[in-house]
Amino acid sequence: MVDEQRLIAMGVRIEKIGKAMLLLGDCVDVLPAIAFADAVVSDPPYGIGLDYQTDGFNDTTEELAALVAAFLPLCLHIAPVVSLTPGNVNHYLYPKPTWTLCWFNRAGAGSGPWGFSCWQPILCYGPDPYLRTGKGRRPDFIEWSETSEKNGHPCPKPIKFQKQWIERVAFDADVILDPFMGSGTTGVAAVEMGKRFIGIEREERYFDIACRRIDQAQRQGDLFIDGAAA
Repeated sequence: MVDEQRLIAMGVRIEKIGKAMLLLGDCVDVLPAIAFADAVVSDPPYGIGLDYQTDGFNDTTEELAALVAAFLPLCLHIAPVVSLTPGNVNHYLYPKPTWTLCWFNRAGAGSGPWGFSCWQPILCYGPDPYLRTGKGRRPDFIEWSETSEKNGHPCPKPIKFQKQWIERVAFDADVILDPFMGSGTTGVAAVEMGKRFIGIEREERYFDIACRRIDQAQRQGDLFIDGAAA
């Protein structure tokens, strides 16, 4: 699934935490070493000038366009389902998806040119897992009102939302891949759902935060299993 020797030769730091494998490096360099994942679930940069406090990437429209052109074909080659949150402003930089889901917050999560912004698109490439497995149709929106925890990353996603997102686009997946891991929220959600996880992050301080959070989630899961067994 992952060519570890190739990554080691590239100088990529590899951390294994329970069912999770975390890779410190640029996803464009690292993704070719990953042969397969069941689904990609990720929150890439939005190209809106956010200060990620990282070297080598400026969050501009131009750099985002180049990043999309580089990473998305790799993801589509690895996984049959790819689902991304592109934000409201620059989603047009992505190729046409199979479908666009809606991430909805009726209370409003920010301000836009036409008032309060109460939704964000979720781009989906590949078949709906529920229809593919004969389980019928599901709504194409996820409602969310949870506040994200403050963990040192400038824009972490809420864990409850992340679980709902994974459940909607990859309920039957075993291996979830996130090429823009950030502080590891997708990994925490995947581990808590009993799935395997591969996460890639280029900024070491966010990578270390993700390691701690996913390790804690894994330990809590192990304690629950041990307690149930007892």
